[in-house]
Amino acid sequence: MNQKVVFCAAKWLNEAGLRPTQQRLELANLLMGNKNHQHVTAETLFEKAKEKNIPVSLATVYNTLHTFSEAGLINKIIVDGMGSYFDTRLDNHSHFYWEETGELTDTPGNFLELKDLPEPPADSKITSVDIIIRLKKNN
Repeated sequence: MNQKVVFCAAKWLNEAGLRPTQQRLELANLLMGNKNHQHVTAETLFEKAKEKNIPVSLATVYNTLHTFSEAGLINKIIVDGMGSYFDTRLDNHSHFYWEETGELTDTPGNFLELKDLPEPPADSKITSVDIIIRLKKNN
C-alpha cells in the first residue's frame, strides 16, 4: 500500500521544543510542507507568505527563521556580510552561490574532500566547515 507522507508542522516544532504558534506553523509549512529542500532568505519567505495571504511581518519572518535555526530545524548559511540564507537540508553539503542572481543552490554530491585543516586554537574545536563556491555565467 502506497501511503503519502504528510508533513506535520506542529509535531516538527514540538519535537524541537518550540511552541507551535499560528505564525510558526504557517511558516513551517511554507518551508517544509512540500518536502522539497530549499534555500530561503527572510525576504523570499516573506514574499511567499504574502502570496499565500499569511498575515506576518518581515520582522516575524526573520525572528522565526533564526529561532528555527537555533533549534536545529534548518541551517543558517552566511554567504557574505549582507545577509543569511536558511537551508532546509540538514546534512553536510556544499553550495553554489550565483553572484548575478543571488541564488544559493546545492552542489552535486555531498562532500568535497578537505585535507590539512588547520589545528584549532587551544581549548576549541572545529564544529563545521562551510563551503560556498561563487559562480558567474560565462559571457
